[in-house]
Amino acid sequence: MVTDNRGYAPDVRARLTADADQILARYPEARSALLPLLHLVQSEDGYVSPAGIAFCADVLDLSRASVSAVATFYSQYKRRPNGEYTVGVCTNTLCAVMGGDAIFDRLSERLGIGHDETTEDGRITLERVECNAACDYAPVMVINWEFFDNQTPTSAVDVVDALLEGRPVTPTRGADTVATFREVSRVLAGFEDGRADEGLGAGPATLVGLEMSRAKGWTAPAPESEESSEGSEGSTAAGGTGQAGTDQVGDAGSSAEREETTPADTSAEPVTKSEEKGSSE
Repeated sequence: MVTDNRGYAPDVRARLTADADQILARYPEARSALLPLLHLVQSEDGYVSPAGIAFCADVLDLSRASVSAVATFYSQYKRRPNGEYTVGVCTNTLCAVMGGDAIFDRLSERLGIGHDETTEDGRITLERVECNAACDYAPVMVINWEFFDNQTPTSAVDVVDALLEGRPVTPTRGADTVATFREVSRVLAGFEDGRADEGLGAGPATLVGLEMSRAKGWTAPAPESEESSEGSEGSTAAGGTGQAGTDQVGDAGSSAEREETTPADTSAEPVTKSEEKGSSE
């Protein structure tokens, strides 16, 4: 834990430094490692503490002001102690229409806290979220960024009560259980927890468009340079189908199929900066 505003205890700093070395090995420019380093110190303290700011600044040879400027820009970095679980309720347009505001108000009343506030026991931080990127399941609540879909005020309170009582809760999609804020922060720093393949990824509502495109044989349009000229066969201007592409929607091409190019792509062992640089030359 943090000893004071100036730094970490020696054993903690040694452990963080070993982790930081693994993070730095992923980037040809050290400064590019700042975001995962901020997640790393947040996984240690439960927020980006003054000691965490100093650590990142020392590792990257940056000023503390520069590190703080980044930490205050992104909402996932917390500048005061965060709860063990961050409960985020979407109150953007669609979720609000579907009851998001009512869910937030009920949770706020139940917990006795407002937006970006934490319960006295440190268990839960409550947030209004602009968008959880899950409009097909509105209204949506996330807990440490795990989805709880199609919520109502009553179901949301039931989930939060379970957290307060120390009972495990199961997200609608994704991991089998909700990890703590510190555990999730470590994953965001780039250290896998072995749970990436747990649970359902995309649910039925999300896949409707994909299934429809496959059933109808829709294909992606070809790049503009390859499109037929106006009036030629297949041209939409000539009344054609516009199906100039050849790749079936939803088939090959995901980021998971990216060609392996660095030692880190093929090895679970930590890669040194020199090894990483050598592979790119």
